Amino acid sequence: MNTAHTTPSSTSSSAARPQVHGLFDPATWTVTYVVHNGPGSACAIIDSVLDYDPKSGRTRHTSADRVVEYVRAHDLKVEWILETHAHADHLSAAPYLRAQLGGKIGIGDHITQVQKVFKGIFNLEPEFRLDGSQFDQLFAEGDEIPLGDLKGSLLYVPGHTPACVAYQFGDAVFVGDTLFMPDVGTARADFPGGDARTLYRSARKILSLPPETRLFMCHDYPPAGRSVVFETTVAAERASNIHVRDGVTEDEFVALRTARDATLEMPVLILPAVQINIRAGEMPPKEENGIAYAKIPLNAL
Repeated sequence: MNTAHTTPSSTSSSAARPQVHGLFDPATWTVTYVVHNGPGSACAIIDSVLDYDPKSGRTRHTSADRVVEYVRAHDLKVEWILETHAHADHLSAAPYLRAQLGGKIGIGDHITQVQKVFKGIFNLEPEFRLDGSQFDQLFAEGDEIPLGDLKGSLLYVPGHTPACVAYQFGDAVFVGDTLFMPDVGTARADFPGGDARTLYRSARKILSLPPETRLFMCHDYPPAGRSVVFETTVAAERASNIHVRDGVTEDEFVALRTARDATLEMPVLILPAVQINIRAGEMPPKEENGIAYAKIPLNAL
């Protein structure tokens, strides 16, 4: 199943209501977004996917090429290739997209905390830098993100990881893993540096935005009988999110999230994904035989 969805811009104020095109990857349940202001405008790509086969270790660009096709078909100019965090469930295609389409790779500036933790876990090469310089741009809370006529900004929303961010362009907010659709709830908070109490506060920070604000999920894991959906609103989340709707207290959420996280297995791709994503999607340095290797730490996570 390949699901694509475009939300049109408002005819009255396209800068306030940008166009959003979502491309769903069924292998990782991930949505990659292209946000723009119509044909010929500047655009940002958010949370891209590099296809990866964990059995063979081979990568492909099928998912990324769908993004390339959409961008070129609409004559868009890529300004930014953005990551909401260092994903544990898929590899980023950011370097490939930059090579094909241009643009700068950006992420929140707390990525340095994640790099420090995982450099130790993976015992990465001494040359691996812990300053985020693998990315073209590090954004801090409230930083503006220029995108043609669109006004973009960053919200710092840690909890799932210590480096999670959301991106806002007009009335559209790309929430990463902080929130899921109302019938799915929120992301886990048991990764290194994650914290359920912090996650609750970040979720409520997003839900303090105007009720009509459009929210775009990084993933959808639909319950049985529901098709994939990845757009909702602040009002809908406040009314019915099964984990953080209005009326759920912080302590109630922490108890629920902690109990649920204790039952979850690690994501299938966490080991290759994190060590590549903290490099802005670049592969580890090739060894003497010309092959790059992803490490598998034993009994470490």
